[in-house]
Amino acid sequence: MTTPFPFTAVVGQDDLRLALLLNAVSPAVGGVLVRGEKGTAKSTAVRALSALMPTLDVVSGCRFSCDPGSPDPGCPDGPHEPGAFETRAARMVELPVGASEDRLVGALDIERALSEGVKAFEPGLLADAHRGILYVDEVNLLHDHLVDLLLDAAAMGASYVEREGVSVRHAARFLLVGTMNPEEGELRPQLLDRFGLTVEVAASREPDQRVEVVRRRLAYDDDPAGFAGHWAEEEAAVRARIVAARELLPSVRLGDGALRQIAATCAAFEVDGMRADIVMARTATALAAWAGRTDVLAEDVRQAALLALPHRRRRNPFDAPGLDEDKLDETLEEFGGSDDDDPDPDPGPDGPGGGGGQPEPDDAPQGDGDTGARPEAGEDGQPQPSGGGEQSAARASEPFRTKVLSVPGIGEGAAGRRSRARTEHGRTTGARRPRGALTKLHLAATVQAAAPHQRARGRSGPGLVVRRDDLRQASREGREGNLVLFVVDASGSMAARQRMSAVKGAVLSLLLDAYQRRDKVGLVTFRGSGADVALPPTSSVDAAAARLETLPTGGRTPLAAGLLRAHDVLRVERLRDPARRPLVVLVTDGRATGGPEPVALAGRAARLFAADGVASVVVDCESGPVRLGLAGQLAGELGGTAVTLDELRADSIAGLVQDVQRRAA
Repeated sequence: MTTPFPFTAVVGQDDLRLALLLNAVSPAVGGVLVRGEKGTAKSTAVRALSALMPTLDVVSGCRFSCDPGSPDPGCPDGPHEPGAFETRAARMVELPVGASEDRLVGALDIERALSEGVKAFEPGLLADAHRGILYVDEVNLLHDHLVDLLLDAAAMGASYVEREGVSVRHAARFLLVGTMNPEEGELRPQLLDRFGLTVEVAASREPDQRVEVVRRRLAYDDDPAGFAGHWAEEEAAVRARIVAARELLPSVRLGDGALRQIAATCAAFEVDGMRADIVMARTATALAAWAGRTDVLAEDVRQAALLALPHRRRRNPFDAPGLDEDKLDETLEEFGGSDDDDPDPDPGPDGPGGGGGQPEPDDAPQGDGDTGARPEAGEDGQPQPSGGGEQSAARASEPFRTKVLSVPGIGEGAAGRRSRARTEHGRTTGARRPRGALTKLHLAATVQAAAPHQRARGRSGPGLVVRRDDLRQASREGREGNLVLFVVDASGSMAARQRMSAVKGAVLSLLLDAYQRRDKVGLVTFRGSGADVALPPTSSVDAAAARLETLPTGGRTPLAAGLLRAHDVLRVERLRDPARRPLVVLVTDGRATGGPEPVALAGRAARLFAADGVASVVVDCESGPVRLGLAGQLAGELGGTAVTLDELRADSIAGLVQDVQRRAA
């Protein structure tokens, strides 16, 4: 077994270590989401935590880790006889991003269930994680159907497996820890809210601290066992402190004054629902227990707010995470009046658990510290274009709800919410022989396949004699995510400030729609003398929004260059992910300038998309009393549909892009 990196040997990252330790003290806090750039010890710290978790007593032979003191009455391995138990370490179970549904919740043998009436159940990862840690690396890339199963299990403390009327239930209470790189996309709001605490991490910019990180990592790689032995005393001390804090936790008193501060803070920051209040209360209580106190202080409430509220304030993926600490301090001071139930709010920095109960003092900078909104774009910060005539970036207008843009036909791409596709989840459209393991039984087709052979198989009783060859897999139709490639005209013909603001607002609205529909997005811009890939295809729509915000305008209109660059991006992406179908959204007024025969050249470039069968929509940005209709002509060359900015709104005309490339349907 590989020796894990010691938890106490992690350099810096105090907020990350504290959040993990608080959940070890009180699993009711609700787990931790760790956000940050790559290479910041996110996974290392999470895996190291498992070695500090207290041991468990489990029923001997139970595959579902039942507590011998209060076994689950509905356990599939039960009922359990009292007395027999064993002690083992708490498990840390990792959920791979590409895991199947059966791997997560378990698999039921449908053949034995139909023919013998036996619930033959093979437990999944949720059963393994019961009373332990469930760790999801790159949790933001998890498929939607797995996210739904996680949400259900986390909310109910149990997992249900349903297969054509056959049901199995088992307890599934676990500490949920997820790590993610925001550059690769954000989490669904429902899953984001399920994490009790969130932590932003970044690599230290202090040379001395970076040197220490490298020194410890090299020492660990050279001799993992020896390095772990060097830190064994510190590890034992933290483990003992966790046990002591767990024992003290029921005695911690949360006074009315602290509760008022918690409620006032959640109200001041306008968080949705009541989960934030509950999580803050549990976190503040755990902080007091971790510090060895039986009273919750104002500093505990403040630290709890910094850990529990930032991810609950986001209204859309373009909002910057974080908390205004000045506003937090003002709120705590306003509602921190004297209360007979509250202790002295200022025990001093040297009191027990001072500083909000940090695991150990560290003067190194924490994370990136940036909790404000993105700065307003200005001329000083703009990238230098290849052409002249540049104007400063215009701010996007307010985003709006857009019409549904979809790719015609039926695909087989990654699960999402945009275009029709053959998926493992959705409405049943037919039946087929299973390829590999059976996941979704088509009961009627299975019975129809088995019925003609009953006499030959010697059926004598009421039961149906079923063979594996009779089983039929249900064919289902759902929705897939697409690659939405934005090709944006940033030339001088689009540079009128009010006009470009409306164009950016429309693209921002489409980006928000792409986030909600679980798409990948890319951004190609053209202006001056050429075209640039402002953002290669990614799941991070907020990265695309950031590129869009600082987009300068001006210069000529190399429309053909923009189309050719977009075509090249699609060619490369098709090799990487051939199942994901693209949708090109060209934002332009249709004008083309620069070079010989620019209009004819743009037409030839557009016909490449039509020849490849790529779905496309041209957002016509032409304005003014005299309109040339060039965008409509370009849409015809692309084999797509043209729509004005006004028609893009969901409350305008109906059925906007059902006609997109109808011939391909």
